[in-house]
Amino acid sequence: MKLQLAIDLLDVKAVKTLLEEVIDLIDIVEIGTPLILQEGMKIVTEIKRNYPTVTLLADLKIVDAGAIEAQIGFDAGADIITVLGLAHDVTIQGAINQARTHGKQIMADLIAVSGVQKRARELEGLGVDCLCVHTAFDVQSHAQGPLADLLEIKSVCQRAKIAVAGGITPITLANIVTHHPDVVIVGGFITGQADKRKAALEIRQLLDSPLTLPQAVGR
Repeated sequence: MKLQLAIDLLDVKAVKTLLEEVIDLIDIVEIGTPLILQEGMKIVTEIKRNYPTVTLLADLKIVDAGAIEAQIGFDAGADIITVLGLAHDVTIQGAINQARTHGKQIMADLIAVSGVQKRARELEGLGVDCLCVHTAFDVQSHAQGPLADLLEIKSVCQRAKIAVAGGITPITLANIVTHHPDVVIVGGFITGQADKRKAALEIRQLLDSPLTLPQAVGR
């Protein structure tokens, strides 16, 4: 299981310090939508320049002009671009076509999708590389986590990788890793801690050694 760090911090200096602390523990660095909205695609280019070997995801959440916006992201240095699963098929196909041209990947975010099984089948048929079940930030305090959606799409996906996101902590991770998603996306549990490396290391160890999870849950 790969660890994707979702960076929604808005302080660029803090972002750079964070990456210096944890980059060796992370498989995929996600530049979050708020940071991109504030700084523009230059932040993607800068981080890719500083860490050329890292897999970099730009969370563009494309919902229209798929080919145009995906090209902007890939030209900026992103290896993976996100589209919204709610978008029209033609939009998603345009983004996928750009990914193929650039030798890059598309992740489809299933945030707010109803009927995730059906849409997952459709998106996989279009050719997305990864499907992400995602409990939105704004509803995490009063909604079920992403586990139910993870189970639904695991039963139908044949080829696409599966990522899971939404308020993940060592405790919630216990129920998730038993179903072996390809990517676990963690943001606030790491970025919100005073000792960010310690938090990242805890998640990393749980992903690499899931047999230690009962102890983590029981703390």
